[in-house]
Amino acid sequence: MERILEASGSYRNLRTVLLAGGVGGARMALGLAAAVEPENLTVIVNVGDDATMYGALVCADLDTVTYTLAGINGARGWGIADDTHIVMDHLATAGIDTTFELGDRDLAHCLARTLHLSKGGSLSGFTAAAADRLGIGCTILPASDEPIRTKIETAQGEQLDFQDYFVLRRHRDDVRGLMYLGIEDARPAPGAVEAVAGADLIVIAPSNPPLSIWPILGLTALGDAVRSHPQVVAVSPLIGGRAVKGPLVQVMGGLGLPPTNFGILTAYEDLLTHFVIDRSDAADAPGLARLGVDVLVANTLITDPAASTALAIETFEHVASHPIAQ
Repeated sequence: MERILEASGSYRNLRTVLLAGGVGGARMALGLAAAVEPENLTVIVNVGDDATMYGALVCADLDTVTYTLAGINGARGWGIADDTHIVMDHLATAGIDTTFELGDRDLAHCLARTLHLSKGGSLSGFTAAAADRLGIGCTILPASDEPIRTKIETAQGEQLDFQDYFVLRRHRDDVRGLMYLGIEDARPAPGAVEAVAGADLIVIAPSNPPLSIWPILGLTALGDAVRSHPQVVAVSPLIGGRAVKGPLVQVMGGLGLPPTNFGILTAYEDLLTHFVIDRSDAADAPGLARLGVDVLVANTLITDPAASTALAIETFEHVASHPIAQ
């Protein structure tokens, strides 16, 4: 990595792989895409949240990353900006529960994917074609072309589909366990392991570790490739001890992990060489460093593209200037 930075004088040639899920993953992808040449960025995205809704396959994390990199994401971080909701209105009139809301353009995208798969196409093939249509230069890969479905085990003994837990029940249930159905037999998407092996740096986005990143690392070949990589940096999803959005703190606590930066580090045990935490959590840095990880304290609240790009560049600079002896 140091050699590349010295030779290029910039970060454009840095071969980077991002592991991502959710809005935090999408926003991190946007910053990295601005910092490196498009052909040097591969974003590997969680598929554990995928679900069939209204007869269409919804890939929430893949679509959030895709729409964000295309610059068409909605104001809340997901969906498509200024989308209409005519189909949802008609479904509601017909007495159908539309709590899981999809805009018309978003639904059309999901239907096109469903038709593509029904004709024998692959999820990665559809994703690549969609990225090309939308003018996205980097590579977006689903973690696997094969179905992986996250199941939530609640304190009441229920097993919920992820979207039932997250959207329909608004993640109010106490989580006591997670299952990733299909992961034992699933294979990484074509090119995913090779991208990790050929990367100069692996970045784990400020995503929810159990819900968004574990389903990626749980693919044996992909997880092994990340663990054997000499430079892996994670950006903490916590700011001031709190998640920006979502049930991170509740999920971590329910799984027996401290809902702190120390818990995030435990969630990525024996994986990281570098760890980025927010300035509001600077007091954690000495203790984290004593656990064997190099710590960067930075502004990790990436609410706009400029902040995301600044975080990406600061991360590159820090990792380059703090190499880990192998």
